[in-house]
Amino acid sequence: MITDLALTGLLDAARTTHRGVGAFNVVLLEHAEAIVAGAELAGLPVILQISENCVRYHGGLAPITTATQAIARSADVEVLVHLDHVEDQDLVTAGIALGVDSIMYDGSHLDFAANVEATRRLAVRCHDAGVAIEAELGEVGGKDGVHAPGVRTDPDDAAAFVADTGVDALAVAVGTSHAMQTREASVDRELVGRLHAAVPVPLVLHGSSGLSDEELRGAVRAGMTKVNISTHLNGLFTRALREVLDDRPDVVDPRKYVGAGREAVASETARLLALLHG
Repeated sequence: MITDLALTGLLDAARTTHRGVGAFNVVLLEHAEAIVAGAELAGLPVILQISENCVRYHGGLAPITTATQAIARSADVEVLVHLDHVEDQDLVTAGIALGVDSIMYDGSHLDFAANVEATRRLAVRCHDAGVAIEAELGEVGGKDGVHAPGVRTDPDDAAAFVADTGVDALAVAVGTSHAMQTREASVDRELVGRLHAAVPVPLVLHGSSGLSDEELRGAVRAGMTKVNISTHLNGLFTRALREVLDDRPDVVDPRKYVGAGREAVASETARLLALLHG
C-alpha cells in the first residue's frame, strides 16, 4: 500500500474524521455532468465511477472514461475517476493507460486464496503506475443472498487480505445489496465497527442505494468511508425524464427530457454528499 495517491489521500482524511465520501456511478455523460454539478453545489469532493457494465454498454472504455475525466478536471471541487467492479484484468491495464485515479478489482467471485493472488498482482501493477486499487472481500451480491450471515465479511479475513494484497481500500459485505430500488436494507453496524478496528484501510460500502438516510449516517458513524450509490440516482433520473415525457408527449428534443434527469441527479448528489459528510 502506498499513501501518495489521490484516492488514499481523500479517503484517509475522511476515515480519520468518520466522514463519508460519495462515489456515484456514471451511466451516461449526463450522469457525470450532474454528479459534478451536485458536488460543486455542496462544495464537497466526489468520486465518479465507471463500471465494467457501463464500459460494455458504451462499446469500450476510452470514450466514456475520457469524457468523464474531462468533466472531472474542469470541476471546482476535487473529483476522482474510478473504475468500478472490474473483473476483466485487461480493463485494469486499459484503465491505467488512460490515467484513471483508481480501480476496483472485483475478485469476490474467487475463493480466498485466488482472490488474494489476483488482487496482489494487480495491486503491484496499479501502484507502479500511480493508481490506487480497491478490492472486495465477502460478496456484495443481489438482494436475496447478501443478507445471509454466511456471505458477510469476517474481520480477521479482511485484515489478512489487506496485509497480503496491499490494497488501498476494501469493499465489505455488511448487509447491503446491489440494485435495490427500495431503501429498506440495514447495515450490520456492529460488524462494521469490528471491520473498521481490524482493517487499516478505508472501508467501502457497495449497494448503498437500499439504505435510508439514517442507515447511511449510521454506516458512516460505524466506520464506512467510501459509499457507493447508483440505482437510487438512476431511479430519480428516470422518474424525472418520464414526468417530462408524460406531461409533454410532443417533445422530441432529448435535451428537454434528459436535462430534467440531469437536474434531479445534481440536486440529490448535493444532498447525499452533505449527508455523508455529516
